Amino acid sequence: MPYLNSVTIIGFVGADPEQRQARNNNGSKFTVLSVATQRSWKNTDDEWASKTEWHRVCVFRPRLADYVATTIKKGAHVLVEGSLVSTTYERANGKGKKAKTNKQTFWCIRADVVRKLDRGEPEPEALASGSNASDHTPEASDTAPF
Repeated sequence: MPYLNSVTIIGFVGADPEQRQARNNNGSKFTVLSVATQRSWKNTDDEWASKTEWHRVCVFRPRLADYVATTIKKGAHVLVEGSLVSTTYERANGKGKKAKTNKQTFWCIRADVVRKLDRGEPEPEALASGSNASDHTPEASDTAPF
């Protein structure tokens, strides 16, 4: 039986992306950003209600991580595609002999694609998807109608 772990969100960046370095042996760089999504519905009183969800996005692909760190800013409208990843660690709760540890699970979206959706700023497709595609000059049939 095949399994699927795929996440696609469209939202707004809550703060400028932050570039970090991994603590493991290779010390590779990665970029972290937070993206807000919102859903709206009519409640029982026939009034509109809404809820904002915050998503932590981690970009480990080197070219895409650099692209996100240099071009995406707070307030940008973005599309993120990737997979949901969990990390579990133990955290000390208290001090001394009676200190206990609590297991905590941390969830983030490991991004494979980050695209700016803001109008007015054209974006090269190869940089957005992190692919190694060669330079391509778009023809009339390649351009979007909007």
